[in-house]
Amino acid sequence: MTPDRFAFSEEAKADADEWSNKLIGAAIEVHRHLGPGLLEGAYEECLCRELDLRGIPYLRQHPVNIEYKGVTVPNAYRIDVFVADLVVVELKSVSSLEPIHEAQLLTYLRLTNRWLGLLVNFNVPVLRDGVKRRVWR
Repeated sequence: MTPDRFAFSEEAKADADEWSNKLIGAAIEVHRHLGPGLLEGAYEECLCRELDLRGIPYLRQHPVNIEYKGVTVPNAYRIDVFVADLVVVELKSVSSLEPIHEAQLLTYLRLTNRWLGLLVNFNVPVLRDGVKRRVWR
């Protein structure tokens, strides 16, 4: 029997939860200052500044390779913000989140073997209505 590559320790889950809460707090602060209606890139820039100010470790536009039938596809996609090597964050500024956005986040979680992801849509009057938390298995 092979080990389940998607088995996540309770400690890793707790750490991811903690970092996701900190990320959400930072995103709320950005939204409080900027409000809705800007392009995604502006929110990403300001969110990363807020993460810096709060000492939250992250990677921005993190390139990810994928394996496909024995071939590595380099830089197949980029994670908008990758917090503490645990939480995949996909940023949006759209009129409404669609099922494809959640599917995209779940695919990113599966391909990076991460448990927790956040989908953050800044184009809402109240940010809590724009945050979707998703877990992989």
